[in-house]
Amino acid sequence: MDYIYSIFFSVLAILGLDTAAVPDRAVSAPLESSTEAAQVTTYQPQQSMNTDTTATITNSEPATSESDIRTMLVAGGCFWCVEADVEKIPGVIGAVSGYAGGATDNPTYENYSAGGHREVVEVTYDANQVSFEEILIVTLKNTDPTDPDGTFADRGENYSAALYYESSEQQLAIQALIAEMDTNGPYTKPLAVDIEERPRFWPAEDYHQDYYKGTLSKLRYSFYRSASGRNAFIAEHWGNDTGPTLPWREMDVASDVNNSVSIAGFWKEYKKPAADELRAMLDEVTYRVTQEDGTERAGSSPLDAVYEPGIYVDVLSGEPLFSSRDKFDSGTGWPSFTKPIVSTAVTEHDDSTLWMKRTEIRSAIADNHLGHVFADGPADRGGLRYCMNGVALRFVPQAEMVVAGYGEFISAVE
Repeated sequence: MDYIYSIFFSVLAILGLDTAAVPDRAVSAPLESSTEAAQVTTYQPQQSMNTDTTATITNSEPATSESDIRTMLVAGGCFWCVEADVEKIPGVIGAVSGYAGGATDNPTYENYSAGGHREVVEVTYDANQVSFEEILIVTLKNTDPTDPDGTFADRGENYSAALYYESSEQQLAIQALIAEMDTNGPYTKPLAVDIEERPRFWPAEDYHQDYYKGTLSKLRYSFYRSASGRNAFIAEHWGNDTGPTLPWREMDVASDVNNSVSIAGFWKEYKKPAADELRAMLDEVTYRVTQEDGTERAGSSPLDAVYEPGIYVDVLSGEPLFSSRDKFDSGTGWPSFTKPIVSTAVTEHDDSTLWMKRTEIRSAIADNHLGHVFADGPADRGGLRYCMNGVALRFVPQAEMVVAGYGEFISAVE
């Protein structure tokens, strides 16, 4: 990176600007000669909402009864860049650069990497204006999510991309988005984003906050962002579309409105990744159930209690499997259905494990283990009980079906 910064400082010198007032991205601490470094004070955070972490809310507006203020963590390399990108999303109240994931307390810019931390950004947002998934989309679009060893000019695990969850629903949402982007996205390599439970967040030093806005630091930020290759990479893969939408979803909405051929059916193009890629992509339970024919603990899936209108799709391929219209409470602790959404959605296989003869159910395209079918379902609805593992499914609410590419199955729900 030295050659990038030598060019930058030469430009500043020509313009007659003070290069000592600009902290160095390429080193692990501000320059000792820096005027700004001599004046740095510890960043004073406010107490974060809904977690035991901390954050400072910027650009805040008076809270209203309709607000649903939450926080989340994301990582996409240099936190200057991630903070700048997510803070511009409508509905985001503020973003704070910091460190997370390591084993040491009170990490600093000088020692956070040695302590096993990663550069992250804590996002404070109004969930009634912007969703958890939309912030994930912006984060993924504005980094290189296919690089497991850093991002752009910054190398090392401390600069790698990661998305964090606080619930099983958020974990499934992250997994589903990554699988969807692997299937439809612009990259030639699979995504290599770490999916981790949210750790404690430590705010970075004051001079790192809003770095892209400072009088001199915004010049340094703009130069660094461009010279690192970030801008060129994003433009190559997304053009100017760096917002919280996905083009294949938007195309489907437009084509559905025009009654023309749409991309609905994207799951038919699904190619199953190799076992090692799936193991890295999925949590332990989901991998064991879907790839090793396991069974989740009864009552452990939140989908067992979901009865709103919508469809249940394969957690990896997104292929439609079951409709809420055919769901019933079997009392077993597993999501249960009287039939698949279409007869060809699943395949049946003899299963003689556990010293009994059962009929295994697998998704037709992804060939993932889903569960079993039994002849003890509601007699007035065919008499069958498709007993499914919730971790093998993802629920798509009816209100989101058209946008997500499932418009053709609306009639199976209504």
